[in-house]
Amino acid sequence: MENNKTFEEYLQSLDKILRSLEDKQISLEDAVKGYTMGLEISKKCYEILNSSEELVVKKMTDSGLVDFDKE
Repeated sequence: MENNKTFEEYLQSLDKILRSLEDKQISLEDAVKGYTMGLEISKKCYEILNSSEELVVKKMTDSGLVDFDKE
């Protein structure tokens, strides 16, 4: 899996995988491969979102805009 994709590109990949998994004619082997790839892409999306949240929180607290509690 490419690591230089944008969040939006990963979402498009997930959408494509989801559509293929919804196909009634997909083989079990292809379904398992798609599911596995979807999990990997979901993990990457989570990492991007988490990193972005940390960056926003840091910027907000560093600039004194807000006393932000992540929890």
